[in-house]
Amino acid sequence: MGSQISKAPPGSKRQSTRPPSTSSDLFSSPNGSFPSVRSPLPVVFYDRPVLEVAEGLIGCTVTVKREGKTASGVIVETEAYHDSEPACHAYVGLTPRTKTLFGPPGKAYVYRSYGVHAMLNAVCEPEGVGAAVLIRALQPLGGIEQMRIRRAANGAGRLRDTDLCSGPGKLTEALGITLAENDGDLRTGPVRIGPRPADWAHPTVVGARVGITKAVELQWRFCAAGNPHVSRPRPAGWSTARR
Repeated sequence: MGSQISKAPPGSKRQSTRPPSTSSDLFSSPNGSFPSVRSPLPVVFYDRPVLEVAEGLIGCTVTVKREGKTASGVIVETEAYHDSEPACHAYVGLTPRTKTLFGPPGKAYVYRSYGVHAMLNAVCEPEGVGAAVLIRALQPLGGIEQMRIRRAANGAGRLRDTDLCSGPGKLTEALGITLAENDGDLRTGPVRIGPRPADWAHPTVVGARVGITKAVELQWRFCAAGNPHVSRPRPAGWSTARR
């Protein structure tokens, strides 16, 4: 079932061949030069192998506009899921729950984990293939006080910026993403993903996915190396490129 998937990345770490960024270092200057939400990623970006999309989303921006208020963050951690492996919801085939996963690329797949947290995923690969990228962590960019208010309303105390969106349930809570966003268009809906800046040059670390019991050997987790907003446990090699 599904299309041929590219090989899992060898080893546990991959680094960009581009030179280190200096003038727009995201880690020290989080507002940087990130593109406007008015230029969201096109469908063709998502219509590729899930591993390519998962790595390509590192450095891109998620923006949510709700009730006239906008909050955004840079994607610093993702995980890939594909219908060929049992950790993916789509592994069981087409069901009412997985319908969005098998739909056209560029849609949001939002589900509830353990009956508590909404999880934001970007559907990718051609329609008919069940594949998506879980957005695991963000570095907050805008609307940070609103993020604090939302997290506090759900029982979180006063949080550091690095704790606001350092996990898939945390980031949806901070951004106000709910199940209502499931099957929404990531180009025109309330949840949009924009491109990374042209000078993005931060290395990426690859590791095993978190919180699953099946297909645990697959190295399908991608993180911005050294970024303190990446969720724990962090993959091997995460700190080697930290500046």
